[in-house]
Amino acid sequence: MTNPLIAARDRFAACHPEQRVSLRGREWGVVAAGTDGPALVLIPGTLGRADIFWQQIEALAGRARVIAVTYPDSGGVREWAGDLAELLRQRGVRAATVLGSSLGGYLAQYFAAIHPELVKRLLAANTLGSVDEIRQFPPYNSDLDQAPIAELRDGFGRGLTAWGKTHPDQADLVALLMAEQGGRIREAELRTRLKALRDGPDLPPVSLPHERIVAIESEDDPLLPQPMREALRARLDPGVCYRFAWGGHFPYVVRPAAYTGLLEEQLELEVTGQGWGEGAMRRQ
Repeated sequence: MTNPLIAARDRFAACHPEQRVSLRGREWGVVAAGTDGPALVLIPGTLGRADIFWQQIEALAGRARVIAVTYPDSGGVREWAGDLAELLRQRGVRAATVLGSSLGGYLAQYFAAIHPELVKRLLAANTLGSVDEIRQFPPYNSDLDQAPIAELRDGFGRGLTAWGKTHPDQADLVALLMAEQGGRIREAELRTRLKALRDGPDLPPVSLPHERIVAIESEDDPLLPQPMREALRARLDPGVCYRFAWGGHFPYVVRPAAYTGLLEEQLELEVTGQGWGEGAMRRQ
């Protein structure tokens, strides 16, 4: 049986192939769409390439300038922040709304702290404000350089299988992510992503005004329990928090219309679907 998510992503990838771009000696993947409107940078988590945001890119491409990235196979959060600054400068982007999910959210926070002049808004999505706790848990407590790659991939597979058993309605998402961790994300890239989060620097304070900082979270996120979500909000003091009643760790994949809606609000575009309402805490 055809997986509709994988089929849709593959159709998008065929029309928008990932470009390989050298940034300060590292090769990044870039998917860019749209030439007019506000600039939006999309940074995925550990188990995504640039095209994991295909649904948002398709929805916004005619109204915004979207740049989604795939991590290189070397470097870490500090180096990547400089690479992203170079990418924006190369493309003539003076300032962008920067959304990062999970690992990407950690990088986005660091980027906004180090390069506030390049950030119009920070959207920290399904992410954390400190890596201190995760270092004691697998796979981050493994030898990420020497552990067999099959062992690291199997660790992701076990977690995804468990999520699929408790959320059978998200079987298509689980299959998509299994394919990502199973080989679509190459070995060197996967090891580098894991090490980037495990060895991530302490996050400096973000100096952006309160109203230009946004948090995005899911009540059923299996990787980020409520105390971690609360700690992130306490650290960032966001002007708005978008809370998904359900959506797990990947609401942009399983609830694309609602996710696009919050992006439309933050980019100050016409909202094409159901809006999120007003107030500091907005829930769907």
